[in-house]
Amino acid sequence: MEEYLPLIIQLISGALGGNLAAKLLPKLNLGTLGNSISGILGGGLGGYVLGALGLGTDGGMDAAGILGSVAGGGVGGGIIMAIIGAIKNAMSK
Repeated sequence: MEEYLPLIIQLISGALGGNLAAKLLPKLNLGTLGNSISGILGGGLGGYVLGALGLGTDGGMDAAGILGSVAGGGVGGGIIMAIIGAIKNAMSK
């Protein structure tokens, strides 16, 4: 179970990051469910990209590992939500 905990933290922080980005960028808002789903996707991708670049955590549950998972997930969630929101707005015009 401990090996999946960083991923779970990234997914949850991704959902939070997606909803926070929607509050900051209301024109890109996808609704609460859409923000959460795109944020979860972004959180998983953000953690994967950080790991691939060698910047991710080693899966440890120390303070640095948890903060790295939260930061990677939250930022990834916000970025993916903004990208999907921008694409949705461009397609609706």
